[in-house]
Amino acid sequence: MSTTLARPPRPIRIEHTQCFINGRWEDAASGKTFATYNPATEEEIAQVAEGDAADIDRAAKAARRAFDSGPWAKMDARDRGRLLYRLADEIERQADDLAALETLDNGKPINESRRGDLPLVIDCLRYYAGFADKIQGSTIPIRGNFLCYTRREPVGVAGQIIPWNFPLLMTAWKWGPALAAGCTIVMKPAEQTPLTCLKLAAIAHEIGFPDGVINVVPGFGPTAGAAVVKHPLIDKVAFTGEHTTAQIITRESAATLKRLTFELGGKSPNVVMADADLDAAAQGAYIGLYLNQGQCCCAGSRLFVESSIREKFLEKLIALAAARRVGDPFDTNTEQGPQIDERQFTKIMSYIEKGQSEGAKLLTGGTRVGDRGFFIAPTIFDEVEDDMAIAREEIFGPVLSVLTFDDKDDLIRRANDTFYGLAAAIWTRDISTAHRFAAQVRAGTVWVNCYDAFDAAAPFGGFKFSGHGRELGEEGLRAYTENKTVTVAL
Repeated sequence: MSTTLARPPRPIRIEHTQCFINGRWEDAASGKTFATYNPATEEEIAQVAEGDAADIDRAAKAARRAFDSGPWAKMDARDRGRLLYRLADEIERQADDLAALETLDNGKPINESRRGDLPLVIDCLRYYAGFADKIQGSTIPIRGNFLCYTRREPVGVAGQIIPWNFPLLMTAWKWGPALAAGCTIVMKPAEQTPLTCLKLAAIAHEIGFPDGVINVVPGFGPTAGAAVVKHPLIDKVAFTGEHTTAQIITRESAATLKRLTFELGGKSPNVVMADADLDAAAQGAYIGLYLNQGQCCCAGSRLFVESSIREKFLEKLIALAAARRVGDPFDTNTEQGPQIDERQFTKIMSYIEKGQSEGAKLLTGGTRVGDRGFFIAPTIFDEVEDDMAIAREEIFGPVLSVLTFDDKDDLIRRANDTFYGLAAAIWTRDISTAHRFAAQVRAGTVWVNCYDAFDAAAPFGGFKFSGHGRELGEEGLRAYTENKTVTVAL
């Protein structure tokens, strides 16, 4: 890694750091601000408005008015779709600037921001734009002389709380279905990465979204986030983050009986059978863990390798990890940037120490890279046991645990021996083995001979402590609607 400071190739304009409420940029009611930092340099980027309950209240009231009586409430579904298409088009036009801003605030390599995240953002918004006028009910042949039909109607004001690992993409995943369904939005972005969400709010306003439809209030979880959860004018909360926070949201939202959807963490099993294409499996295991600095909820952090191929497979995987280029996220040759902040860096390093103290064998990595910024070398542990902390707890960093197996029947038990259930994968040439695994593993997404294959049309979410409800696809859209039954006497 270079020891020089990571800087963008050209200056990045920081235009929006206030709360966006009812179509206007406003300081927080308290006048407070907080700093957002570049994790590659540890330097302050900007001071951002620190919203709290008073700002969420203003945003919720604006969203409620827009939903109940504003132009949004009267807009044809097809016209809502046209606005979403225009939003996607404008994001595509500004993709280079948005990618640079994302890399500055989040630290992910510029190639991932521009070639990975932005295309998925645009595709998600276009997918839901096309769905806006296709949200349909049905007619039901009930007994008697009646006409019975259902209507799918928007749930109302949606409170949305997103994480810091994919700020642009998580905004799109939340906005797309909510806006297509006809909801209005109060969003709290992660305090570590508020800048691109605020920029998207500015773009949405410029291309014609009515005032009050999209509101963004940056701030902290215990203040702004808690206010979203408790506010009586907010009908639904969609949250992506840690399961411990989801438990708090569940308790705190009980008084208002909000609809809740959660996309939470994971400790996903990635299984390599002896008959697999080992080169493809090694590449898949490498990307499945190290993508986004390991800061992926679905990361394949438990790698199960059949013992007969263990040595050959680990040689391939170690070579990939050791050659991974860690450094300046604005360098187009960089493959891995910094962790998001000092707290996350410290947490990951503590797990590396814990893995060594519990007896796992460190094969590569395990160290800080450079002396500034929150960079960690790609790390692989071998001889990991199922009950070790690094095999049971979500690390959310570039730390891979390798476990071996011989008993294929017991493998399913071991894969399912976690309170998470977000994703899983298997690498094999045997189609029967693949389908049995897919049927028996308790996970919301199962990849076969691939990893991190996402599409806006494919539902994504988890079993058990990995959440409930689904993002993306038609199921993600249904989470923002209510089903109304209408019965007419004839």
